[in-house]
Amino acid sequence: MSDKYDLLTGYATPSGTKKYLKFAISRGKPESHFRLFDELFLSSIGMGTYLGQPNSKDDLDMENAVYESIKSGAVNVIDSAINYRAMKSEKTIGRGLIRLVNDGIITRDEVFICTKNGYITNDGDYPGLGVMEYVQDMFVTPGLINEKDISSGYNILNPSYISKCIDKSLMNLHLSTIDLVYIHNAYESWYNDVDKEHFKEMLSKVFEVYEKYRTANKIRYYGMATWACFRVEANSKEYLSLEEMVKIAEKVGGHSHGFRFIQLPYNLAYSEALLLKNQSVGMEKNLTILEAAERLNIKIFTSIPLFQGRLLKSTIPDYAGITDPVAKLVQVLRSSPSVIAPLIGYKKMEHLKQNLGISNIPPLKPEEFKEVINALLKGVT
Repeated sequence: MSDKYDLLTGYATPSGTKKYLKFAISRGKPESHFRLFDELFLSSIGMGTYLGQPNSKDDLDMENAVYESIKSGAVNVIDSAINYRAMKSEKTIGRGLIRLVNDGIITRDEVFICTKNGYITNDGDYPGLGVMEYVQDMFVTPGLINEKDISSGYNILNPSYISKCIDKSLMNLHLSTIDLVYIHNAYESWYNDVDKEHFKEMLSKVFEVYEKYRTANKIRYYGMATWACFRVEANSKEYLSLEEMVKIAEKVGGHSHGFRFIQLPYNLAYSEALLLKNQSVGMEKNLTILEAAERLNIKIFTSIPLFQGRLLKSTIPDYAGITDPVAKLVQVLRSSPSVIAPLIGYKKMEHLKQNLGISNIPPLKPEEFKEVINALLKGVT
C-alpha cells in the first residue's frame, strides 16, 4: 500500500459532504436522503460496526462493507467504538477509508466518522492479552488510573484514560481528526456506583478533555452514546436530563461547545424516544427526548433499528407503498424529527443491499410520518 494516505488528514466539511451528496444523486439517491446539520450533508442511514468477531474473516467482510456502502452513495456516516471487536472495528474502518481515498472514490472531507470511548477494552491484534490484563498493563501499572476508576459496569471516566482512548482511536482509524466522539454508556455504567451529582462532576472532566481535543483539531464534535438514561421515566434512578447535560457542556466549553449529538436505542419495540414525555427544557415540560433535542440544537443518531434482527420476525403492516421488511423498520426511524440517521450493522453483501435499499426513496414527509406512526406502533406483533 502506498504511504500517501496512511494518515487521512482533515474532517467532514460542508463542501466535502456536498460533493458526496452530488455523488449520491448521480447514483440515483434522492437529495432528501441527506440531512443538513451545521452545513454538513449527512446520509439518513449510517453504518454500525458493533457485531462480529475479532477475526480476519470479519475484518475483511466489514472492510468491504465500509467500502461498498460509501461507494454506493447511500452512506457517508460510519459509527464505531474503541471496544467494538476489541478495536478491530475501528482498524477495519480505517483500512476501508484508505482504500476509498486511494481508489479516488472519495476524499476524507466527504465522510462523517464517529466513535466512542469509556468502556475498557483490549487490542484484538494481541489476542493473548485479555481485557483486564491489557488495562492493568497499559493504564494501572503506569499510574494513569487506579482500579477504583473502573466502574462496576467496566467503564472508566478518568480523563487520562479518555485521552489515551482518543489517541488510540485516531491511530486505529488512520485519521488526523475524528468527526464525532461519544462518551459510551457512561451513566448506565456508573449510576449504581456514584450519585448523580458526582457523576456530573466526572462527566464535566470528560467534556474538558473533549474540548481540549477540539481545540487541537483532533475531534470536531462530541456527544453521549446511551442505552437507558434518556428513555426512562424522570423519577427513575437511571434518568438523565438532556438539558442538564447541555448546561455542563456550556459551562466547560461556552456557547460554542462541541456537545451536539446523542445516540440512543430507537425502534418499533423501543419507542420511548418518540412517545415518552420525560424531558424539560426551560419552562417547557413533558417533552420527548426527540423534542428536547430539537429545542437544544442536539441531533440524534439511533441504534439497534432492527433490534439485532429480532424485529424482522414481527408482523409489520405495509405502509407508504413499502413492503420490504427492513425498509418498513428503517423508514419510520429515519423520518423521525431530530434524527439524523439510524445506524444499521451489517457485513455481508446481501445484507448491505437489503439494508441500504431504503436510500433509494425519500424519507417520509412530516405529515406522512404522523399518519403512519400510530398504526405502525399498534401493528407490530
